[in-house]
Order: sequence, then structure tokens, then C-alpha cells
Amino acid sequence: MFQGASSLSLDAKGRLSVPTRHRDVLAAIASGQLTITKHPDGCLMVFPRPEWEKFRERLIQLPMSAQWVKRIFLGSAMDVELDGTGRVLVSPELRQAAGLTREVMLLGMGRHFELWDKLTYEAKEAQAMQAGLPGSFEDFTF
Repeated sequence: MFQGASSLSLDAKGRLSVPTRHRDVLAAIASGQLTITKHPDGCLMVFPRPEWEKFRERLIQLPMSAQWVKRIFLGSAMDVELDGTGRVLVSPELRQAAGLTREVMLLGMGRHFELWDKLTYEAKEAQAMQAGLPGSFEDFTF
């Protein structure tokens, strides 16, 4: 399970250095193979390949009325691999789709990661914090 936030930088070629604490897990569960795709919230989702395959199968089962959901997630998915130094290349198309600049945030979201432009993430997080907890979360016990 992935959790926590990492403030990272993309290099000039669009490569992201995956934090060391996640590399061993990704090597063990996915042999360093990942899939990156768009998310409608404006970030990218980064899946270890086995988790992507489960997610993809659920998407494929959606009805025709969800064709745009399929187009967003399946149509933009790109398979990548961690290189020998733990970096992964984020394609120009995906970087553009998520508005990624040099500074990014990688968030562990359980079975996958979200990759955000740092300024975009900070603005959305501040907005969410100001709005307070959604009604569906009020019953959650801390």
C-alpha cells in the first residue's frame, strides 16, 4: 500500500525519480513496470502494472454509456518501466494533459499514485481544506 506525499522534480526529459521508499515495493510487485494515465481531476494516475490490469478490467466492463470514462483512462494509458536509477519517463502528452511543470507532487493513494503539478495540487488542497469535510466523511471516526 502506497501512502504519503513526495515533492519531486521532473528532469529536462520529463523523467521522474521515484522515491526510494517505493522502489523496492514496485520492483517486488510489478518488476518495475508501471502504467500512467490521465485522471479527470487534472492529475495523472500511476499504477503498478498488476493493479493497472485489475483497474483496466473493471473499466472494460463499463457500459457503453461510460465510453468517455474509457477514453480518458484507457485511451491515454502508457506503459513505462523504472530505469536502472529508479526513474520513469512521463510522456510529453501526459505531462501536458496534467499541466506538469518541473515541480510535482507524488501522492501514495493506496494501490496507486497520483502525480500532480505542485502548484495545482497546493491550490486544490487549500481549497479542499477551506471547504471542510464532505458530508459523506462526517461519520468517519478518527
